[in-house]
Amino acid sequence: MKNLIIVESPAKARTITNFLNKEYKVIASKGHIRDLPKTTFGIEIDEKTGDLVPKYAIPRDASATVKELKKLAKEAETIFIATDEDREGEAIGYHIAKAIEKDPQTLPRIVFHEITKNAITHALQTPRTINMDSVDAQQTRRLLDRIVGYKLSPLLASKIQKGLSAGRVQSSTLKLVVDREREIKAFQPEEYWTIDAKFQKEIDAAIYEYNGLKIEKLTIKNETDAKEIVDTAQNESFYVLAIEKTQRSTKTPPPFMTSTLQQAASTQLGFSPKKTMMVAQKLYEGVKTDKGVMGIITYMRTDSLNLAKEAVDAARERIQAHYGNDYLPDKPKNYVTKSKAAQEAHEAIRPTMVEFDPKTAATYLAPDELKLYRLIYNRFLACQMTEAKLESQSILFKGDRCTFKASGKKLLFDGFYKVTGYTEKDKLLPELKQGELVSLDEIKSEQHFTEPPARYNEASLIKKLESLGIGRPSTYAPTVTILQTRKYIEIDQKRILPTEIAFTVTEILEKHFPEIVDSHFTADMEEVLDEIAEGKKDWQYVLKAFYTPFLHKIEDGKKQIKSLKVAVPTGEICPLCHSELLLRKGRYGEFIACSNFPKCKYTKNTDGTQPQQPETTNIKCDKCGAPMVIKDSKKGKFLACSAYPKCKNTKPLTPPKELSVPCPECGATLQEKEGRRGKFFGCTNYPQCKFIANFEPVDKHCPECGYLMGIKTVRGKKIYECFKCKHKEEAK
Repeated sequence: MKNLIIVESPAKARTITNFLNKEYKVIASKGHIRDLPKTTFGIEIDEKTGDLVPKYAIPRDASATVKELKKLAKEAETIFIATDEDREGEAIGYHIAKAIEKDPQTLPRIVFHEITKNAITHALQTPRTINMDSVDAQQTRRLLDRIVGYKLSPLLASKIQKGLSAGRVQSSTLKLVVDREREIKAFQPEEYWTIDAKFQKEIDAAIYEYNGLKIEKLTIKNETDAKEIVDTAQNESFYVLAIEKTQRSTKTPPPFMTSTLQQAASTQLGFSPKKTMMVAQKLYEGVKTDKGVMGIITYMRTDSLNLAKEAVDAARERIQAHYGNDYLPDKPKNYVTKSKAAQEAHEAIRPTMVEFDPKTAATYLAPDELKLYRLIYNRFLACQMTEAKLESQSILFKGDRCTFKASGKKLLFDGFYKVTGYTEKDKLLPELKQGELVSLDEIKSEQHFTEPPARYNEASLIKKLESLGIGRPSTYAPTVTILQTRKYIEIDQKRILPTEIAFTVTEILEKHFPEIVDSHFTADMEEVLDEIAEGKKDWQYVLKAFYTPFLHKIEDGKKQIKSLKVAVPTGEICPLCHSELLLRKGRYGEFIACSNFPKCKYTKNTDGTQPQQPETTNIKCDKCGAPMVIKDSKKGKFLACSAYPKCKNTKPLTPPKELSVPCPECGATLQEKEGRRGKFFGCTNYPQCKFIANFEPVDKHCPECGYLMGIKTVRGKKIYECFKCKHKEEAK
């Protein structure tokens, strides 16, 4: 072995190995191999300069990997650092060099946006050195997050309850969720009325003007006003005042970057941001294709809309060959990223091979991988196609005092919709002549009330974070996940709800640490990090400017923040041990408990009732033999072992529904199951067989590929869909 290439991921290492000869050895660091220690602050202050010096350590679970890397590094003539081309990847490369005791600035650094043979070959021919400005920017982010987390989280835990945490991006994101809930609670619905009519027995129209004033939403405030307009219209004759037809173009959508991919996958596929990134990672690191194992999409953590010329040329050739010249613009389309921080050397998310279309990919990809790949592929092709053309139609029906407007539209040319699909139906208006008399056949008024703003879902929250400049592509999904893990938010029917503790924490941070929850401060800090990466700002200056004032605020907080954990004596005596009873606050509200806890575990509710005891059953736990009890959760009742916490076995109260259709992979029984995101169908032979389906399998096989099909409802219609090739047909 002459050359050693070090990447982060084992899957990435396996894919790259396929493209190289035996002179190269590719090995994975398996992510971060050096970081701030978990059990100590890990930052020291230099007495002379006042600099904040990180004291990195090698985690215990990475020690074996580091040992192997050191051994291989001694045997190699050249060591290439091939981590991802973003700040985190640059920092991982820096830490790898330090861990194997090499000077980071002397090791050749190679970068690529896709894992294909051409990309790897080109990268090896054009190495550079590790970009220390990018490393310093990432170190600044890491140290800022450690300062906030390590100093502020214990303060919250000491004043409110154990297990709480705070963070720059995390806390400002939580405030957005809490603020939206505050808006909803403070919202006062406002009454308004709409008036709709039908002309010539078929033309739907809405009130447009009354007494010369344009009628918009909220114009008609009450039933009296609505009745006046209806009565007036019923006594009027109408004619066609104006007919208007205008053509407009619908712009082609840009290719995906991280945030827009997560949003589209959420709304169109029902994927969480975390799932989207996990599936995209697999597509990037390598899947089996007809050309061997290779990455089939470009790097998926990006805020760039840039596209390689070769990729655009290939897309244009494909469009011309498969769809014709009408769908091919005269010139290639270029897209500009709005974000100042976007790195145009990077690329948008796109397929690496245009010829590897979704139909071909269906042979090689798992169902979820294919769904996401099809989304990425079609969006990339669409961004280089012609615009769609639509005709908007409108007719004004005029009476003496009332004017109604009918609207319609039709698709004249589908353009990029040819690949993305066009879901709306044409609504055509009949041919009428200006001045023609028309009959008013129906008219009705309807009461409405304004709605409060909708709670965020994961897609809309990410869109908001992106618009405010909070976080970066790599932080969107983990931020939502950590808020869930810390019990700050719950996701119910895809909507994000803050918990009670979220309000408490946000209120305290707003009062004592306003900058931590201020979206402008967080966004400004992201710009500062960008300036460090560009070599415009010194990272130590930024850290010192934040650290000292923040420590003063922590000390002030220790004195000024009133503890919510203080137990209040009730004046009552414990019936079990005769100690004093105290009013305490817990995660689920107030309760009364014995002051002799943990020796005495007596508790009761604040209304004097005893906490509800679980219902006993005759069912024995199949793991330890203890009786099972019935417990309650947000999803309903379930069976749990009475020996908890020694035994944590649980079961559904009602046995899962079994299907008559056998598993298409192994022939075992399929069951209806309940997961975090709702109902799904899985094989009873799990984990040996990992077949799962998001809709119910039926005893029907695909006419295209012969695989099992399932039944689902799409836009009110029942359809059969193949679990493998996605062939669809109407269910009769």
